[in-house]
Amino acid sequence: MRNWFKAKRPQLGLTGLVLGALLLLIVMTLSTIPVAAAPQSQDEPPTDETCLACHQQEGMTAQIGGQPLPITIDPEKFSTSVHGTEEVACVDCHTNITGFPHPEVTASSPRDFSLELYPTCQECHLEQYEKTLDSVHQRALAAGNNNAAVCTDCHNPHTQTRLTDKTTGELLLGARLVVPQTCAKCHSTIYETYRQSVHGAALTEEGNQYVPTCIDCHGVHDIGDPTSNSFRNSTPYLCANCHTNETLMKQFGISTNVLNTYVADFHGTTVKMFEENYPDQPTNKPVCTDCHGVHDIMRPDNPEAGIAFKKNLLVKCQQCHPDATTASFTDSWMSHYEPSPQVFPLVFFVNLFYKIFIPAVLGGMILFVLTDVYRRFIMRRAPAKGESHE
Repeated sequence: MRNWFKAKRPQLGLTGLVLGALLLLIVMTLSTIPVAAAPQSQDEPPTDETCLACHQQEGMTAQIGGQPLPITIDPEKFSTSVHGTEEVACVDCHTNITGFPHPEVTASSPRDFSLELYPTCQECHLEQYEKTLDSVHQRALAAGNNNAAVCTDCHNPHTQTRLTDKTTGELLLGARLVVPQTCAKCHSTIYETYRQSVHGAALTEEGNQYVPTCIDCHGVHDIGDPTSNSFRNSTPYLCANCHTNETLMKQFGISTNVLNTYVADFHGTTVKMFEENYPDQPTNKPVCTDCHGVHDIMRPDNPEAGIAFKKNLLVKCQQCHPDATTASFTDSWMSHYEPSPQVFPLVFFVNLFYKIFIPAVLGGMILFVLTDVYRRFIMRRAPAKGESHE
């Protein structure tokens, strides 16, 4: 037996070396496992790295009410998002997540899950959140329309980049390009109409960021009801925000007298009175959008719809004046031109005549009255004929 053991000793030594090497390899392998994937203490909230260890996997979904909810997060997009750059952690928004397994989801559908979660935004964005409470979207949501837009429908919290200047709060130029596409998620038909308009084509096709986008007319978080009387009556002043800006209009060769010429005629005078005194009362007088359109605004010289052409303008006039049957009817309106010797010379010279004639008549009458008073005063002070001064 002793001789057998001595004979086998070299083989046992070799086996021990192999087993030792395997054990060392296992220890080294375990030591290289990333800390992010290691279990965390249940007393500490999970870090972003811990969350992304699972949620960066492609095609991850969660079933809520029998419907799939995508839960894959792109680490690179999140790191470059405004939340990522500002070091907003996952658990700052998902406050109920304290570890794994996660708490049971009580929402009945993915949409209900979004509606339950979005009020978390007010923790950081209270001012914007409070503005949404008076918006047309929030009123629709309160009325039972669960498809009405909430914060996360417009701002994807995992990919949203910065939209405003950190110092001034002004919308960044690059951000203006994505505004229409954001609204198009719900308002796709309107977006297609806008995209073909003079404003939309300049923005989406030419990249001109100085033309109005959706939020310039409708607002951002406190979007009002565009079908209300007050919105309609204030339309001229809404358009004037851009169209009376000399610096802006100079780029496009557009006159800034559009508001002054509008409120000076019989249409604008009435609307101005309603807007100032009865903003919620309807008026049948036309505002900018009645003639120019809303989302389908075209260049005035567009042959098919531009109102620089009498046949196109007549169609607009007939909305209020159905008895207008000839193109000459449009000659009664001077558009947004101010009378001059070159444009509407008859109106210009009639105005000039009255500007001279009326002051001359009034001045002559005042002179006549003054001379009459002076004469009466002199006559009263003069002695009667035949009276003695002694």
